[in-house]
Amino acid sequence: MNARRITLFFATIIAALALISFIFPEEGITIGGHTCYFPSLKKLIESNQRVLKNVEESNFTPPTTIDTELNDSIATYQAYLDSSDIRFWLPDSLYLDAFWDLAERAKGEGRTIRILHYGDSQIEADRLTAQLRSYMQKTFGGGGPGMIPASITTPTAAFWVSGGNLTHLSSFGDSTVTRSNGNYGVMMQSFRMNGGTSINIRASSDAKADDAIKQFSQVRFVFNNKGKTLKATLSNNKLKYNDQQQAPSGVGSLFWTLDSAVNRVTLKASGTADLYCITLDDGPGVAVDNIPMRGCSGQQFSLVKEELLSAAYGQLDVAMVIMEFGGNSVPYLKSGAAISTYCRSIGKQIDHVHRCCPQAKILFIGPSDMSTRHHGELQSYPDLPALIDSLIVTVNKHDAAYWSIYHAMGGWNTMVEWNRQGLAGSDYVHFTPKGAVIMGNRLAEAFDLSYRLFGMRRKLTIQ
Repeated sequence: MNARRITLFFATIIAALALISFIFPEEGITIGGHTCYFPSLKKLIESNQRVLKNVEESNFTPPTTIDTELNDSIATYQAYLDSSDIRFWLPDSLYLDAFWDLAERAKGEGRTIRILHYGDSQIEADRLTAQLRSYMQKTFGGGGPGMIPASITTPTAAFWVSGGNLTHLSSFGDSTVTRSNGNYGVMMQSFRMNGGTSINIRASSDAKADDAIKQFSQVRFVFNNKGKTLKATLSNNKLKYNDQQQAPSGVGSLFWTLDSAVNRVTLKASGTADLYCITLDDGPGVAVDNIPMRGCSGQQFSLVKEELLSAAYGQLDVAMVIMEFGGNSVPYLKSGAAISTYCRSIGKQIDHVHRCCPQAKILFIGPSDMSTRHHGELQSYPDLPALIDSLIVTVNKHDAAYWSIYHAMGGWNTMVEWNRQGLAGSDYVHFTPKGAVIMGNRLAEAFDLSYRLFGMRRKLTIQ
């Protein structure tokens, strides 16, 4: 067969497939109880067009401001933010200003304010949190890996910890996890100590990790003392820091300021208590804590007793709570009624956190684009846009901000393209490490745009 005949053969096949694609009904053809589908010509063309798009390229370039026309510049900047795919949806335009004011003052006041980043498996291993932490600490100061549990439960690049003789209590997880009827802490879990424990802690040694998280000089131990006296000692190699103890029962904390920054310590404690968390910080500024809750839909906060969660937050200088959830519920929300029920539940969770931590701003981060098979083709879950629209309304109604990974990815059916470019996994749900860095940077960029606008408004008020 010569080249001309081969070319004619393939041209005929392509033409035949194009004809089938043109005349095949969109609803498919049912044969013997099975429905067959064939992609339309329009879909094939659109699919090929999507392949050409480079997801990694950022189009989020704010307008240049002109100080001599600050009012006009603010209006232009605000209009850009309101139309940007990485925008915040706010209950009011000044919602984050109090946070920015506090972040600017923290270092000068010798404070370490905290951003608690809760989320499902999408944030495991410090994903997304790492880029936000880096931005905050480079802008406002601070360091250290932040909040950690008394024993490691999920993989992370930020620290290593091992604790002995502890019982894991958790409001989430599979059936092997011990439940504790609302007796959990700030991480929605705790570790029960009966007698004593020795906890070995080491900051990240990962060459790819930000240098700021590789050491710490402040250690706080938060717990719910259930016995007469809880005692604790902290040591680093041969150097031993002051012994500390708390006699009253209830939620409390012990705090050590070290003479110099270190990358590892051993915490020994004795008594009867539920261990809530340990914080590892380096100097005043902003701490950003990664708190993954695998498999969760964001409905676990109200499972922690209000008095205990309030007391736990009270031991920490919490300025913002980020709640990143929704992805685990997307496959099951297939009707308007189901979406409304889920959103009402999220509203209750936000209200619970507001009551327990009234000084903190709340940011809810909704689900990313996610793909499923529809008529044999991978595409976004049909009800995902409706869910996101409802979440935005609900979150704002309950006095919280919203940030959309779905929009920051590019919207409808972009998960397929992220996967094609090696930025999302084969489950079409989770980002790859490279994709997570891109999305983490977009979250940090959203904060930076908000901070710039805050600075412009403040400059206008003092002119």
